[in-house]
Amino acid sequence: MAAPFAGPLAGDPRRPFGPRDPGDAWVDGERGRFWGRFGSAGLLVHDPSKGVLLQHRALWSDQGGTWGLPGGALHQGEEAIHGALREAQEEAAVPPENVRVLFTAVFDVGYWSYTTVVAEAQRPFEAAISDPESLELQWVGIDAVADRELHPGFAAAWPALRTRLTEALRRSGRA
Repeated sequence: MAAPFAGPLAGDPRRPFGPRDPGDAWVDGERGRFWGRFGSAGLLVHDPSKGVLLQHRALWSDQGGTWGLPGGALHQGEEAIHGALREAQEEAAVPPENVRVLFTAVFDVGYWSYTTVVAEAQRPFEAAISDPESLELQWVGIDAVADRELHPGFAAAWPALRTRLTEALRRSGRA
């Protein structure tokens, strides 16, 4: 397992600064409160030699202190794959040209949805904290992901995502 990538001010409770996108808002409904007026998306990227890239979420964020995927609110009219790649680049310096999308999985409550974009690293890259939304980033072996204190939504989705990822890697000869 690779060493964690810690930001210069790991644990700093500051929030991001700068202009907000209209999608950066809570959505409330009968199934709960969710972040992202136009939905949200995250990138689950797997590198065959390193594992899955996980983000230790900033303490000030929703479910702060848990582990999840780089991701966030979609912009108005933005496709989920583009949004997940954009967010992963913004939060973890994931170069979109270095990954190949394998599949997507959607959690939809009717008035809000979250799309997990599952991708494989085609060329190695160094993940790096590139905004204040992470305490650290870490490559974690597939078998060790569930050992982390996961964001509840990711924890619920992980067993099915793991199965599909493992099957996709097996089909491509990379498992």
